[in-house]
Amino acid sequence: MLTADVDGGTFRLRPAVRGDLPAIVRLLADDSMGAGRERQGDMEPYERAFEAIDADPRHLLVVGELAPQGAVGGPVVATFQISFLPGISRQGAWRSQVEGVRVAAGVRGQGIGGRMMQWAIEESRRRGCTLMQLTTHKSRTAAHRFYQRLGFAADHEGMKLPL
Repeated sequence: MLTADVDGGTFRLRPAVRGDLPAIVRLLADDSMGAGRERQGDMEPYERAFEAIDADPRHLLVVGELAPQGAVGGPVVATFQISFLPGISRQGAWRSQVEGVRVAAGVRGQGIGGRMMQWAIEESRRRGCTLMQLTTHKSRTAAHRFYQRLGFAADHEGMKLPL
């Protein structure tokens, strides 16, 4: 998928496997918002979701490993999910939806997030998408700046309804 040299070693994106779920959940829970939403003890709901994502080629769960220079494999330090959605609007355009973007706090600032998102943008183009969308909480001002640097525009107001 992607391999890049960064300050901490070699960063590699790959499709997630079931064994990555504990690391993915740790990343999702590693902030004040995620800590209240994620439950690291009971993996069953995550496993069910993983099976659904893994079975559908329109959805990808991706992890990023950081290995010491020259080594193969390393700990999971990043993750995101990308879905490819058909639509009637915009003349039947496909769009991609990015969710759950996380980079471990200890490796932020090395360009990992930017490399992940550039890969997601290119994969979206490769699959014929004409638009990429994501949501980020209004309180995540650093994330807003990050996405704006990548060319995302906050030109819509998103809404959610907990069910």
